[in-house]
Order: sequence, then structure tokens, then C-alpha cells
Amino acid sequence: MRAILCESWRDFDALEVKDIPPPPMRPRGVRIRVEAAGVSFATQLVVAGKYQRKPPLPFVPGTEIVGTVIEAAPDAEAPPAGTRVFAVLDWGGYAEEAIADDIHVVAIPEGLPAEAAVAFPISYPTAGAGLLWRGRIAPGDWVLVHGAAGGVGLAGVEIAKAVGCRVIARAGAAKHGLLRARRADVVLDSAEPFRDAVREATGGQGVACVLDTIGGDAFDESLRCLGDGGTLVVVGFAGGGIPTVAANILLLKNIAVAGVNWGTYVGWSPGDARRLHAPRARALWAQLMAWWQAGALRPEVHAAFPLERFREAMAEVRERRSAGRVVLRP
Repeated sequence: MRAILCESWRDFDALEVKDIPPPPMRPRGVRIRVEAAGVSFATQLVVAGKYQRKPPLPFVPGTEIVGTVIEAAPDAEAPPAGTRVFAVLDWGGYAEEAIADDIHVVAIPEGLPAEAAVAFPISYPTAGAGLLWRGRIAPGDWVLVHGAAGGVGLAGVEIAKAVGCRVIARAGAAKHGLLRARRADVVLDSAEPFRDAVREATGGQGVACVLDTIGGDAFDESLRCLGDGGTLVVVGFAGGGIPTVAANILLLKNIAVAGVNWGTYVGWSPGDARRLHAPRARALWAQLMAWWQAGALRPEVHAAFPLERFREAMAEVRERRSAGRVVLRP
């Protein structure tokens, strides 16, 4: 089969497409013919050996796929062969075939395109876990989303609206039309300060939750946008800076900072508790599928590339030209 193979720690653009044997079946595994695989910034760190998890060399990158079940191990609880599914992987997605754990394989409803479904293994549940589990948002709450046109940010906007929240979305000016189409109540330019605009939009009360994929200076200003009892949910640091917080601010403003790492729930953290967390993860995926079927979620696909053009695909992500997800088509 054709696959992108990482044989030593290297720059993403130094990878190559090669012909390799299909991955062997393993206990509770499900073999999937890959139709689409997500391209993410973190993949560059993985192949460079700079991510917190280092796959055994050589390996095929890619952690989120959509495709069709080919076969399953005898002990797997999996959809039957021929079922269209999405799946989370440890690695292996940039290939014509991949093996996923049965607990991380989810059947997708009729009518959901493969490219769009790529957003559901990781992007949507990351935003969902952050807003629902850590931020505990409720109908009527004000929610501020940074990086709102990115994969996780856009998912956060839609999930907050599905819950019944009012959303303030920050992104570059070129992406404001997309955010308005996703029913963001207030759209702000990410190049501008935002504290005063947030206070004005919320009538001075501040927001109940901030979904922060940016970090850096946005983190500090976000703390001052939280209302009483509000929570700033840390998802990532796309802005490059990892901020710190003075505990006295949390005390004086009666606010909280919480982190969310979707990898914990799918077995990427030390100790690998994927089966412990599987019921909760699968319940969230089921909720997301229900929202999609109700029309509340509309995954945005920026571009889809054939496997051989993987460097162009990553450039769209790296240079922040993408709105929504970038996809490879093995």
C-alpha cells in the first residue's frame, strides 16, 4: 500500500510517500480503508520527535481518519465490513489502510462526506470536552472563542451555539464571513485588543467561558474578560507563547483556569487509560453525531489534497491560511 513513512526524526517536508506492507491486524483491531485523513500542526512535531509521545520508528503519521471497515479482529466489537466510519489512531493514518482500536471506531450517518467527517475524531470532541466537561457551559452563557476559524475553534463556536450559548468569536478579518455563517453573535478581529469589546458585548458581566487555542497575550487578556465564576479553558498554544497565571487573580476574580487534553481520553497520556475513558468519549461522539444530524454542526473543509501533495497540505496549516480542516485523500 502507499503511505507516508517517517523513518527517522525529521522535518515534515522531508517525508516521502513509499510502498509498504499493510499494517498487521492486532487484538481488538479494526482495519479501515482510508478515504480521508486530517492534517494538523501537531503532526509536524510528531515526525520531528518533539511531541510528548514518540511512535516507534519507522511509522506512518496521522491520527484521525475516515473510511470503510474492511475487517476486524475476532475479539473486536466493531461495525461490520463495509460500514463507513471515523476513527482516532495512535498513528498510521497517512496510508491507504490503517488499524484502529475498536473503541475508537464510530459509524457515521448517511450523507456525512468523508472530508467533513475528519473533524469528528479529534477537533469536535476537543472543543466539546473543553466547553462541556471543563467549562460547563449552559444555555444563555456568553462564550469567547480564540482562533475561532481553526479546526478546534470553529467546532467550539458551533458546539456553544448548539448548547444555546451566545458566542464571541475572534479570527483574522478574512475569516469573519465564515464565523457569521456559523451564527457567532459577535465577531472580533484577532489582530485587535478585545477586552473592551467583550465587556461591551456582555453588558459588563464578562463571559462564562473562554476556549483558548492561542495562548500568549490572549491568555492574559482573557482572564480579565471572565465574569464571576467563569472558566478559561486552555486547549493549545498556537500563538507560540505558553503563559503563566498569578493565583491572586483567580482568587480576586473568583475564576478558574482548566486544561483539556483529548489525548487523555483516547490513550495518548502516560498510563494509557483509553478503555477506562471509552464510555465517556463514545457518549460525546454520539452527541456530536446527533447535533450533526440536527443541522447544528457543519464541519468546514478548507482543502483536500492527494497523498503525494502532503507538503502543500501542511503548508496551508502551517501558514494559517486554512479555515476549518485540511485533508489528505490516500
